[in-house]
Formats: sequence, structure tokens, C-alpha cells
Amino acid sequence: MEMKNVTQPHETISNLCAWFKSPLGQEIVECEKALVDELIPWLFGYHLVQIGFDASTCLFKSSPVSNKIMAVPSLKLGVPQNSVIAQPHELPFLTNEIDVVILHHTLDFAEQPHQVLREAARILRPGGHLIIIGFNPASFWGICRRIRRSKSVPWSARGLSHWRLQDWLSLLELTEIKAKSGYNHPPLPSARWRRRLSFLESIIRKAPTHNGVVLTVLARKDVVGMTPLKPAWKRRALITFPVAEPTTRELSGNRSMN
Repeated sequence: MEMKNVTQPHETISNLCAWFKSPLGQEIVECEKALVDELIPWLFGYHLVQIGFDASTCLFKSSPVSNKIMAVPSLKLGVPQNSVIAQPHELPFLTNEIDVVILHHTLDFAEQPHQVLREAARILRPGGHLIIIGFNPASFWGICRRIRRSKSVPWSARGLSHWRLQDWLSLLELTEIKAKSGYNHPPLPSARWRRRLSFLESIIRKAPTHNGVVLTVLARKDVVGMTPLKPAWKRRALITFPVAEPTTRELSGNRSMN
């Protein structure tokens, strides 16, 4: 089941970033990092892009790809230098240019999730890989979300089901390779109570379907008759953060020290 449509105004994005910094949000992030770390060390290439809303959550530290970029929709203090300010449905990258694309809860909160996925498929090179991370509507949290009907994050997430993602991926000529879910603790703000109810995790894990709070899907772009080649990193109209140039005073000071 797909959760109802949501929008991503600046207030929602700001609240989402704040929630990820909460103790419960940090537990989710650590689970997501563990799930991605099982996949990303085996995905090679020249260029990687993580597309999301929270620039402070980096999921590609264990990636062997040399050129890594974070794409976020707005400029904030603390945004990493290797960042691009761009909307997820309109990315400033060439077609068939990126080797690895990570969508971090982008489909959960984007206004046009299908267009976001289509844009990710566009920039992905033939043979490249896509990692989708989102909230799972088939989880215990998904059930609570339907009962609570709250408009606050993370409960306002769209939450695309696994079968819906499979359908969208096939339409875009993306082949699912692996899917895995994680984090089976109840959505309680108290860490003490989460530990007390930790026995629920072993019970939920025994279910035959993906029922963890976080769902990760790894897919590959398969285009018949095309051989992946090293892409040329052409100059685009990207919004990046330049390195600060030394001042005249700093230069003269360096000369006097030599």
C-alpha cells in the first residue's frame, strides 16, 4: 500500500533534517548506513551522487568511487563542499553520466516521486547502480502511521511499497538486484522503552516479507546493446562551493617564512 501524497515545503525539509538528528532518527540513520555498507563497497565507477534532503547524512563513505557529490534542494550552513544545490526532479547532470545514484528518502517526500525516479534513471549510465532508501509502509511503523494519521515527520512520508517500486523500476528499464529492510524497533521516543520491547525485533524478523522500518532496494540500469564506457566529466552549470583563495596578506606572510 502506498501512503498518501505529500509535498516537500521548506518547513517539512527542515523538520525532517531535525528529526534525523534526534536519538530515534540517529538510530534509523545508523541502520541505513549499515544496510548501504553491505552494498556500496562492491559498486565501482567514476562518479557517485547522493540525492536527498539532509546533507549531514552521508551514506557513501565506504564507496570506492573517487568523485562523490551530495545533491540537496537548498543551501544551509554546514553543507559539505562537494555539494550541488538542485531539485531532485531536475538534476544538473548529463544523461548516462553517473555510475552510482543514492536516493535517500527522496521518494518519500518529493512532490513528484515518479519524476524523481525517472531523473535518477536518466543520469545513470548503462550498467550503473541505483540505491533507493525509504520508509517501508509494510512495517510496524507503517501500521502506526495509518492509525495516527499525523502530518508531522516522519509520519508524513509517502512510503512506497516494495511491489510499487518494482513496478516503477521495470518501467524505467531498471532491474532490481537486491532488496532488504532493517530496524524493527517500535517508534517510541524513549530509548529505555525501545530496549524493553527489543524482543519484538526477533519476532518481526521471522516474517517472510520485508517488514523493517527502512527499505533499501538495489537496482541496475540495463540497456540492451550499450557498453558502459568511462564518461567524460563535462563542465555544467552546477552550483558548487569553491575553495577559498589565499589573500595577499597570506601570500606575503608565506614568502617571509620561506
